[in-house]
Amino acid sequence: MTSHGVIDFATTLAAAAAADIRSVMDLLPLATSTDVQEQQPEVAVLPVGAFEQHGRYLPLITDTAIACIIGRAIVDAYRVHLLPPITMSCSHEHAAFPGTVSISAKTLYAVIEDIRVSLAHTGIHKLVIINGHGGNYVLSNIVQEANVDGPVVSLFPLGAEWDRARAHAGLVSDRHADMHAGEVETSILLHAAPELVRDGYAKADHDGGARPFLLVHGMTEYTTSGVVGYPSQATAGKGKALLANLVESFAAHLGALGIASDESRQSRVNRQLS
Repeated sequence: MTSHGVIDFATTLAAAAAADIRSVMDLLPLATSTDVQEQQPEVAVLPVGAFEQHGRYLPLITDTAIACIIGRAIVDAYRVHLLPPITMSCSHEHAAFPGTVSISAKTLYAVIEDIRVSLAHTGIHKLVIINGHGGNYVLSNIVQEANVDGPVVSLFPLGAEWDRARAHAGLVSDRHADMHAGEVETSILLHAAPELVRDGYAKADHDGGARPFLLVHGMTEYTTSGVVGYPSQATAGKGKALLANLVESFAAHLGALGIASDESRQSRVNRQLS
């Protein structure tokens, strides 16, 4: 390789690395302490993702990226305090696939409880957990236990909210058939972070069937590619429509926590216009 070739290759690598950094930074909250002090949010939003396989064309951070993308859309519409994500969670059903890393349910529980305590010290006593990974069953128990003395924690999006978003966006698959690396996840990334989607999704559809013993045998019992769903049906337009509908659904969670969603949304709009 000539010196010019070496320089060109290094330049290409540097450009790719810079694009990766920009992509990651787009997923993280960039508010300052002063911003939070001025906004005085009553609710914090915590994205919970995962670090697990998503086939050949979506990255290991897919669930984290999607939880962050939803969180970013919410903070653009409501006066809430967006937190950085928890990037590893309960992905044990994917353990046979290289790259997947899990933490225990008790560790995830403890981390979220510590975050709640820390938030309370700053005067924020309400939390909405944005779950990006369907295997995080413990999150439902966290919400269940936290609300014994009154509503302080909610879990978003709920299954029915995903179903409404699917219908609104005109998806062809349902939630069971399109479980993993399918139409929903690929559409959201094509819209909000297309640089994370590699070629190959158009020919990766896989029907995983009923999957009655997923938690017993893991994903490899039902898929060799890691895909269960219909990524070939994904479009950026569907991803945009999915997010828009989820943002609308979020208002009900503020209401459930005793927060006036109309005032929260209007305050956010006023700040953007000022």
